[in-house]
Amino acid sequence: MDVHNVFLQGELDEKVYMHMPPGFTSPTPGKVCRLQKSLYGLRQAPRCWFAKLAAALTSYGFKQSYSDYSLFTYEAQHIQLNVLVYIDDLVISGNDGTTMQQFKDYLNRCFHMKDLGKLKYFLGIEGARNSDGIFLCQRKYTLDIISKAGLLGAKPAGTPLEQNHKLTLVANSDLRDPGQHKCLVGRLIYLMITQPELSYCVHMLAQFMQQPKDEHWEATLRVVRYLKGNPRQGILLHSDYDLKLYAYCDSNWASCPLTRRSLTGYFILLGNSPISWKTKKQHTMSRSSTEAEYRSMATTTCELK
Repeated sequence: MDVHNVFLQGELDEKVYMHMPPGFTSPTPGKVCRLQKSLYGLRQAPRCWFAKLAAALTSYGFKQSYSDYSLFTYEAQHIQLNVLVYIDDLVISGNDGTTMQQFKDYLNRCFHMKDLGKLKYFLGIEGARNSDGIFLCQRKYTLDIISKAGLLGAKPAGTPLEQNHKLTLVANSDLRDPGQHKCLVGRLIYLMITQPELSYCVHMLAQFMQQPKDEHWEATLRVVRYLKGNPRQGILLHSDYDLKLYAYCDSNWASCPLTRRSLTGYFILLGNSPISWKTKKQHTMSRSSTEAEYRSMATTTCELK
């Protein structure tokens, strides 16, 4: 659902004054206006709107998540509703159609809203559902990355990175325009939401944002050429699975030749559906591969908890 004129919905708690708007003539010169409600361009507007929305959801019976403040959940007997908020866009999911429609009617009474139907595209993520489950991908976002990199006509690469690469030890000339490298790596970070296989290569490339070399730029372009081979790559959230968590973790002992720190990687599934994955350099040096493995297991256990 989409909220119309979202920043005009909030109620101001502070005293805010503004100059007279253009075209308005006051009989007494030198006067100013005091705002009763928030306006677009006001710094308090986003906070005021979210506070009003949160109050409306809480009064309906929703509870705000402490791990993600934009997530609200509602439970009553066997009925479940979930609301995910992104500024003026609301994603609503639930297990009862009648209750969802009643909740939508409640939102329409509170705010002027528009029902956009079933979720198909949200924040660059495309969703398609069938009897097997929900498939999430970022095809359009991927094609935009390839187009902006100028590689629509390039030959696809089979792997994101070369095997046994030495990106950490690169010492050739600095990249003339490091901004393009930072921008491209930033786009790839957002692409990891639906493509877990990019976790390692993006982790490696993100280490050289401060002073990238020419070889780092070439490695980043190789990742884009890998995406060109299958821009529809994504994850499938299965409709039939057991509510059990499964985790796989591994470590690469002393993989960084400069700091001698090890690498942790984990992949977590809920049933057959992937829900969390990460590649990260360990905070301290491990004296043995066994110690690195234990640190990897500890990090994965924290994520499971």
